[in-house]
Amino acid sequence: MSLQASLKKGKKYINVIPTDEAGFGKMIPILREYMGNKAENTPKKQLGPFKTDVSIYDTPPENGLRITWVGHSSILIEIDGKRILTDPVWGERASFSKYFGPKRFFEPPIALSDLPPLDAVLLSHDHYDHLDKNTIKFFAGTSIPFYCSIGVGPYLAQWGILRNFITEMDWGDSVLVGNEIVITSTPSRHFSGRGIVNRNETLWASFVIKGPNHNIYFGADSGWSPSFAEIGEAFGPFDLTMLEVGAYGKYWADIHMGPDHASNAHIALKGKLMMPIHYGTFNLAPHAWYEPVERLEKYAKDKKISLFVPEPGKPTDVKAAYNSAWWKKFM
Repeated sequence: MSLQASLKKGKKYINVIPTDEAGFGKMIPILREYMGNKAENTPKKQLGPFKTDVSIYDTPPENGLRITWVGHSSILIEIDGKRILTDPVWGERASFSKYFGPKRFFEPPIALSDLPPLDAVLLSHDHYDHLDKNTIKFFAGTSIPFYCSIGVGPYLAQWGILRNFITEMDWGDSVLVGNEIVITSTPSRHFSGRGIVNRNETLWASFVIKGPNHNIYFGADSGWSPSFAEIGEAFGPFDLTMLEVGAYGKYWADIHMGPDHASNAHIALKGKLMMPIHYGTFNLAPHAWYEPVERLEKYAKDKKISLFVPEPGKPTDVKAAYNSAWWKKFM
């Protein structure tokens, strides 16, 4: 089964099904939703500090698959002998400015300079909470391959990534990392743009990461979509699905799933273990900072889903169901 390539209408990429992107026409209702919201959007207690024991990287994962969740959608994946970093955001704010915009709840548990050698960096789309200019600049001039959605490459080149090490991917495209790991770009239901004038002129995507022994799925940002079942049929089952559970609201159900639809996506993908991402790091939506993962616990129990929930910054082998319940000590 082959997945369709991306779709465009004029200069703009479009989703596989009609999608309400909660654009400018929804700004006033969204602001009202925020202003009327009484939830603990930002933690009352300081989260962390979390600290990665980098000596762990000296020893390969016991069964070949280990995850370090840095926060939000930034994940260091060790899979079958290779290391892949997804949507790296080390900045203090998910914003175009260092002075205002959503501020992270805890410091990155590992410094960029302390990361182990990387085999690839994977970028799903160009939103500020997934593509951070100063983080990318840290890698300028290195020989680490960057794999990104169509249109994101020019940002990387502008910030110092060598063009020979940038590969833009359309939905359905595959690349080989180290002759053994196959990364395939797959559809997601979202949107793009880093400013007012360039909305949807770059692509957004999810990714299948398949090694000789493990098969995992990085969902990045997406609303519920029939693509999940298609991806599950074409590439599943998955040892691990990494799916967004945070940043949902009344007016953006089409572009962010929340824990209910994310758990449904895991089932559609034929996943074995589900790891929640895109939560507990930035205040991006009108819900309590801990609500997404708390709700996910309930849905997982009801739907008989095995969760994999590591603590921020703790390298954790992916073997069986595991829930660190890290957030509960800060509630």
